Amino acid sequence: MSQGSKNPVGRKGGPPRIGLIGLGAFGRLIAAHVGARLPMLGYDPAPKEPIKSVAFASLADVAGCDVVILAVPVPALRDTCRAIRPHLRPGALVIDVCSVKVLPAQIMREELPEHVDIIGTHPMFGPQSARGGVKGLKIVLCPIRGRLHRPLAGWLRKTLALDALIATPEQHDRDAAMVQGLVHLIAKVLVEMEPLPRTITTVSFDLLMRVVEMVRYDAPEVFYAIERMNPYAPDVRRKFFGLAAELAEQLEQNGESRV
Repeated sequence: MSQGSKNPVGRKGGPPRIGLIGLGAFGRLIAAHVGARLPMLGYDPAPKEPIKSVAFASLADVAGCDVVILAVPVPALRDTCRAIRPHLRPGALVIDVCSVKVLPAQIMREELPEHVDIIGTHPMFGPQSARGGVKGLKIVLCPIRGRLHRPLAGWLRKTLALDALIATPEQHDRDAAMVQGLVHLIAKVLVEMEPLPRTITTVSFDLLMRVVEMVRYDAPEVFYAIERMNPYAPDVRRKFFGLAAELAEQLEQNGESRV
């Protein structure tokens, strides 16, 4: 995504135009960091207030950009791909930012034309955890079609100082089922247990509360995508709850033995 003649997806002599579809919380985070550096058009079926560095445009115009970023929930991805398919230019790069990767990769392979390159991405952070900036935060790139994942990874490292990792969709989802699935699951349970202590606490409890606050305000569809649309998440959940049940039984038995 560099400028000039070495630009892998843009026009010669100029920077690539970025089309951003979906202007929710994460779309706005993308706009804040990418739109300030590259020309960006944005589309949302229900746009709200203006976004700095983003020019609102029609879906057709946004889909006709050099790089098209799909910042939409997983359930909306297939319909979005079908809607933009007629407008995608040959040689364009299409990127999604969904929290899971196996299902989006399958959808984009099936629905997007052969003349575009595809990269699945997952920024391993959200608006809450990126409030202090994105430097040093991780983003996973999953090559689906084409060879632009390495130039994109280099641009993300150099320009945004992100820690860009490359993995298959399967590798991503296998690890994310544990890394994200358990964190969101535990946070969900703790929120349901509120009110929780806020004064007489330990350092470890305060750190746990920081984790809860990072994901507390995620849109509900993010939680359900992580838990229901990751093919590896059910096994992780079953193992976690199984071990927790075994531990609870052991503690109950130990308590009874002292009586």
